[in-house]
Amino acid sequence: MQHTHEILEKIQTYQTIILHRHTNPDPDAIGSQVGLKEIIQTNFPDKKVLATGFNEPTLAWMASMDSVSDEEYENALVIVCDTANTPRIDDKRYANGGFLIKIDHHPNDDAYGDFLWVDTSSSSTSELITLFALENNLEISPEAARLLYAGIVGDTGRFLYPSTTPRTFEMAARLRKLDFDFAGLSRQMDSMSFKIAKLQSYVYDNLEIDVNGASRVVLTQDLLKEYQINDAETATIVAAPGRIEDVTLWAIFVEQADGHYRVRMRSKNLVINEIAKRHGGGGHPLASGANSYSLEENDQIYREMQEVAKNK
Repeated sequence: MQHTHEILEKIQTYQTIILHRHTNPDPDAIGSQVGLKEIIQTNFPDKKVLATGFNEPTLAWMASMDSVSDEEYENALVIVCDTANTPRIDDKRYANGGFLIKIDHHPNDDAYGDFLWVDTSSSSTSELITLFALENNLEISPEAARLLYAGIVGDTGRFLYPSTTPRTFEMAARLRKLDFDFAGLSRQMDSMSFKIAKLQSYVYDNLEIDVNGASRVVLTQDLLKEYQINDAETATIVAAPGRIEDVTLWAIFVEQADGHYRVRMRSKNLVINEIAKRHGGGGHPLASGANSYSLEENDQIYREMQEVAKNK
């Protein structure tokens, strides 16, 4: 594939490579970012390769970020992984390098960068990074395999989501051949703390479901404080409503410290990202995020979801 070869040529050209991903990272964000870092370091040990961004405590088991100085961006190759638009890029110095590459699997609504590899048919950006390594005959270390496998598992919901393709399984199989702690990783990704278990119970107890399967639940700041849960930790229960057979599409409204709501939207088979775009967000057709700035807007988003469910 031409894209993978051109990216490799750029990596070979630059001595310093700095890797970014999106804010509020998930396993695919960190898996693709640090997985690519591991691949570059393994195959080009003389290069300086750095991963920047906020250290997300809930994903500390995956990797830690590097400390990157302003000076290190001078004439550096910057690669942004798994980030659809520039406002979501973690560490705003991404534009300070010598050349900028975007690698992503989200809809390309914000075509930033000097070179773009965007494949919306891919389950995850970690799948793309695996493909990049294999097509260029690059060595994948066990640590890179662990990170990339975690990214694929995270974005496919353990291979349950429709974005899972034959290529997804092929990439996962190639990674599984490498010697990382597969059982330990699987346990880590399938486990939850007791407080998250209690939050999931709250979601099931308080989920509103209409006759067409549109559902919603609101997590207030008071509730999050009561359960001692931060915004990032709420990501672990986003898939929970989808396990109910009567639910077709759903939204979890998470109140932020400033009073606005982060809206996590999911669907089993109905397109919802157009709703998200109308409310300051976007994403995949079946997995999107939006923002709401009032209870009235919360209700409006839910009404739009109900219309989609009604007209299925």
